[in-house]
Amino acid sequence: MKARDLVVLLGVIGIVLMMVLPIPTLLLDILLVINIAIALMILLIAMNTKEALEFSIFPALLLITTLFRLALNISTTKQILGTGHAGEVVQTFGQWITQGQVAVGLIVFLILVVVQFIVITKGSERVAEVAARFTLDAMPGKQMAIDADLNAGLINEQQAKERRQKIEREADFYGAMDGASKFVKGDAIAGIVILIINLVGGFIIGMASMGMSFSEAAEKFSTLSIGDGLVSQIPALLISTAAGLIVTRSASKGNLADELSSQMFAYPKLLYIVAGTIAMLGAFTPIPIMSTWPFALLLAYAGYRMQQMLDRKAIEHEQLEEEQEIEEVRSPESVINLLQVDPIEFEFGYGLIPLADTQQGGDLLDRIIMIRRQCALELGLVVPVIRIRDNIQLKPNEYVIKIKGNVVARGELLLNHYLAMSPGYDDETITGIDTVEPAFGLPALWVDETMKERAEMSGYTVVDPPSVVATHLTEMVKKHAHELIGRQETKSLIETVKEQYPAIVDELIPNVLGVGDIQKVLAKLLREKISIRDLVTIFESLADYGTYTKDADVLTEYVRQALARQITQQYSVSGETLHVITVGPALERKIAESVQQNENGTYLAMDPGTTQQVYQRFNEQVGRLVQSGHQPIVLASPSIRMYLRQLMERTMQDIPVLSYNELEPSIEIQSVGVVNV
Repeated sequence: MKARDLVVLLGVIGIVLMMVLPIPTLLLDILLVINIAIALMILLIAMNTKEALEFSIFPALLLITTLFRLALNISTTKQILGTGHAGEVVQTFGQWITQGQVAVGLIVFLILVVVQFIVITKGSERVAEVAARFTLDAMPGKQMAIDADLNAGLINEQQAKERRQKIEREADFYGAMDGASKFVKGDAIAGIVILIINLVGGFIIGMASMGMSFSEAAEKFSTLSIGDGLVSQIPALLISTAAGLIVTRSASKGNLADELSSQMFAYPKLLYIVAGTIAMLGAFTPIPIMSTWPFALLLAYAGYRMQQMLDRKAIEHEQLEEEQEIEEVRSPESVINLLQVDPIEFEFGYGLIPLADTQQGGDLLDRIIMIRRQCALELGLVVPVIRIRDNIQLKPNEYVIKIKGNVVARGELLLNHYLAMSPGYDDETITGIDTVEPAFGLPALWVDETMKERAEMSGYTVVDPPSVVATHLTEMVKKHAHELIGRQETKSLIETVKEQYPAIVDELIPNVLGVGDIQKVLAKLLREKISIRDLVTIFESLADYGTYTKDADVLTEYVRQALARQITQQYSVSGETLHVITVGPALERKIAESVQQNENGTYLAMDPGTTQQVYQRFNEQVGRLVQSGHQPIVLASPSIRMYLRQLMERTMQDIPVLSYNELEPSIEIQSVGVVNV
């Protein structure tokens, strides 16, 4: 056994022996002083702890100190009633509080006991009880939070173990404090009982055994009883205050001095108000100026100094932030952050800032939200967040659209004008600034407010600048949708389908196809503006044919055939007749003969002369179909559709190429031209 362990054991045994063995007066004085010193030390420790667990021995210490005070009470009572003298410490405290007036001293002592018992002890007891209850109630949630952090990899096993132990210690501590606070309450009651015993017993013994008169016995034993009560109750009051501080510091992060200085004096201007109020009390009330104005000046000066300190800290904080920003720029991590490319960016010159500034009436942000919703409905694609920023390198009225850091479109706007597009014939009375509609490349005019109504009456399509931007941005997102869907986006779509159709996803991935294979098929569909919203049908088709081939082009053809109803409705509004350009037998045979195969799959290798001839024939037929007011659609056999698409997308990317198997049998088809070689 260590020496300090032996000292503690002997100390506890000595406390018990004090209750039955007589103690010399000199030793009793020393023990009373030690009791006061221990209580003061406990209070100071409680004021300087940052967390309650830093003083986790407090409940046990509370029991030992209470037992020590009761043992001293019993020893002093034996001295008072036995000899009429309890040492210099008790005598000094009694004379100091009574000052020759026993009644006043007795009243002061009773007030002290009431303050300790009703205010501090009862309050500490209630706080400890509530803290213990809420700590126990919060344990399951804290344990689950630790498990979640551990599963997410935010903490390791050792850190999780330490956190669990801390939670258990907190629960044990507050539970022990709930019980230990009853010791303080019992100590206060015992102090009152011992005072009454000393007073009554002292009167009787003084008059019966010591031959004192009533007044002499009352004065002597009242003084000793009050002194004895003060010597025990003052340390009890200090320890009760320490108990209250310990159990009320659950929400604090520093010691008491730090919290007081940072929270009580965080608003210097309020000190000026308090100083002015105190000064007015001295000026307009009978309270002497010498009692109020010095304190008011002190408060005002304190507020001034605190304001200076806060201003200095604010400057230091700004300098520290600037230094941190400089360090971040210099650090390798800052360079790594620059490598990140936003999927979609919209940059504009300073003249177009009102488009995005809501305070100036700009609704571009709301329009972008609608663009993302529209693309989700039409294409089945979750468009990434569109980054909006101003760029001083652009012209004031210019804007650019970037896809993965590369400019794919640009345009210019006149905010105080409207874009008027001709209905097919020009009205010479409509005047404005010649321009080109950015989304579709149509000729248009920028007209002012006075010309707007005249243009609308003449049949022009008139739109405001925000609508021009929204239309242009929507078309660019649709055109480059295949670039916006990667493996991560595909994985998110797969997880969405798996929530309601787990069987098809489990069969398809990874037994039949991988995420990368599915991503290629979805990208090829979006490249030709085929919606991927019906993912269930797409996955069903991939699961059926993915066991026979892994070629993304071939799988895409099978998926397109499975989406025949959707494709038919996309190009035939309300079941109208489809006006198409068909491919002649000679051209089909030429394309089939030009198909080559390598280790990466099949591709079209047609000679340049034939290719140029095919382009010319298609341009003629498309021009005729556009002049007749119909959307140009090319119809080919399923075996050559994807190769014909590869051929045409180089010069006529926006012309849809369909196969016979991609159209519903009920749709009426009218061929308005045949392309042959």
